[in-house]
Amino acid sequence: MTDKLRIGIIGLGGIGTSKHLPSLSKLAHIEVIAFCDIIEEKALKAAKDYGSESSTVYTDYRKMLEDRSIDVVHVCTPNSSHAEITIAALEAGKHVMCEKPMAITSTDARSMLEASKRTGKKLTIGYQNRYRPDSLFLKNLCSIGNLGEIYLAKALAIRRRAVPTWGVFLEKELQGGGPLIDIGTHALDLTLWMMDNYKPVSVTGSVFHKLAGRENAANLWGPWDTKKFTVEDSAIGFIKMENGATITLESSWALNTMDVREAKTVLCGTEGGADMDDGLRINGEQMGRLYEHKVSFERGAVVFYAAAADESPADLEARLWIECILNDTEPLVKPEQALVVSEILEAVYQSAATGKTIYFNR
Repeated sequence: MTDKLRIGIIGLGGIGTSKHLPSLSKLAHIEVIAFCDIIEEKALKAAKDYGSESSTVYTDYRKMLEDRSIDVVHVCTPNSSHAEITIAALEAGKHVMCEKPMAITSTDARSMLEASKRTGKKLTIGYQNRYRPDSLFLKNLCSIGNLGEIYLAKALAIRRRAVPTWGVFLEKELQGGGPLIDIGTHALDLTLWMMDNYKPVSVTGSVFHKLAGRENAANLWGPWDTKKFTVEDSAIGFIKMENGATITLESSWALNTMDVREAKTVLCGTEGGADMDDGLRINGEQMGRLYEHKVSFERGAVVFYAAAADESPADLEARLWIECILNDTEPLVKPEQALVVSEILEAVYQSAATGKTIYFNR
């Protein structure tokens, strides 16, 4: 394929303009030709910064999808509209990169997957933490069996006081939840991917709204609006897998703890373990002695995918996504995997609301 892929982007808030467009702009085989946001000024500015004189600006994504010259669509809107827009784009004949999480509900996420299969168009979800050097290195170790059978894991996304106060992050109707669905989703995706285990059988969860009502609270981005803070401030899940493996999932935006770790995983296997507490550390036993090895990434790591020295995880994510379309290969983040993440997150919320363990019928 020699022609450039023509891309349209829907949603030009922070994630669209700080992650997607800067990374796409570095690629030679694409051209962003359409910019859509319900606030026209945002679309106009993005088109000026990343488009060309021929770029088109829209406030209605449906109108944008009528453009048959668009090959790929990036969906960077609030969580509540992911499914609707993604399905419409797939049915309009576009490949779709949708930001995480896949959807608010597992039903919507499953509909997205079905639309991808029905249309034959590629779908991936924006879990950029998989593309970090430490993540890729650890995934390689897991794939070749260095840790053995991974039967116990922790998925960690803990902030002490870092509540996002902009956009719609605090609004449950538009986001579906708080830190669990926002950053806990990254930690869970990383953990399931490392384990290569996507068969949960039960989930027990607790959701807390303990600090959200505090006026003038200390926070990285300034005090939050207590009236708008309708999502949880922290949540935890206990997940059992079909093969007996167990995962604990912890997430918070506001929690009285000094144990701050975001988008990290801890893995315990029969042959060794790994954590991301102080860089990437591998532990195990050899010749009757315990060992701990800290992996250095000062010169980068070539595992699975070769990344340039200055290529960020977001840059690598964008490049590999475009290459999978050009080469007609599978994306690194498969929609089937992202669906399971959404199913588990939904189950944590359901368990917390009902006080019962949620069981999967598979």
